[in-house]
Amino acid sequence: MTEPIYSPAPDRYESGMTYRRSGRSGLLMSALSLGFWHNFGSISDFQNCKAMMHCAFDNGITCFDLANNYGPLYGTAEETFGRLMDVSMRPYRDEMFITTKAGYDMWPGPYGNWGSRKYLISSLDQSLRRMHLDYVDLFYSHRYDPETPLEETLQALVDIVRRGKALYVGISRWPMEAASFAYRYLRERDVPCLCYQGKHNLLVRDDDDINLAADNGAGYVGFSPLEQGLLSGRYLNGIPTDSRMARREHLTSDRLTPELLDKIRSLNEVASQRGESLARMSLAWVLANPKVSSVIIGTSSVEQMKDNLQVLKSAPFSTEELQRIESILK
Repeated sequence: MTEPIYSPAPDRYESGMTYRRSGRSGLLMSALSLGFWHNFGSISDFQNCKAMMHCAFDNGITCFDLANNYGPLYGTAEETFGRLMDVSMRPYRDEMFITTKAGYDMWPGPYGNWGSRKYLISSLDQSLRRMHLDYVDLFYSHRYDPETPLEETLQALVDIVRRGKALYVGISRWPMEAASFAYRYLRERDVPCLCYQGKHNLLVRDDDDINLAADNGAGYVGFSPLEQGLLSGRYLNGIPTDSRMARREHLTSDRLTPELLDKIRSLNEVASQRGESLARMSLAWVLANPKVSSVIIGTSSVEQMKDNLQVLKSAPFSTEELQRIESILK
């Protein structure tokens, strides 16, 4: 049986999504970005991936965050994205802001990791083939390479833009001194850094990087706003057997100390008094910072995505609420 042709919601830009300028650029980003880190790889159900993609786009999400080694297996999240483009999303390419990254282990040998010119350009070429794209909107250096000269990594980013393989470039998780050099180097070559991507949430603060990006005219994109599920509310009463922590997937039980659990439960009390879940309040807290251009959400189902989208209805934080949150975190 032939599936019906996808037709996006006609009111997708009136559904409540907000769009935030990325630094001193002309680029607006949807407040929520859909991340392809874990739930779009070769082990994921393609029909569920497609349903999540359509739900995101129907609700005004225009930014989609990938990397060369997302999966699992490596590269398969980009392959899934390429299938989605072919199946339903190709007519809407110009409404989408598609990003990918390179910097971590991707293929064997000395040229499949870190920040050399050879690795970055080869990786992006591979990513474009997997994603069935001629270019990406934004290409990130996924991490700082202490062994490769900064000029080599950054000039590769400049040349990627000049060759039309990406419209913008960014950096992710670079130390502040190197990031300052990157902002200056790229600006002087008329390829300014569009975004800095870092981890920012109630438990792991990235205020210095946010401020440095803003001072240099770059936007800030936050990932892991729920700290790999610790702020999702799933661990308030122990470790569920089907949780990431129980499966030891990038999150182990030693993280959930009694002190941390007390903080999470206290934060949940604030959320309950606001009439929302801990996850929704955690997302709202990140978005309350006007210097944050977008927050990456990672969902495993349409239902979870719809729950995340409710953050767009969250009330502003009162001064008292913010002070209480700060006292809990201290």
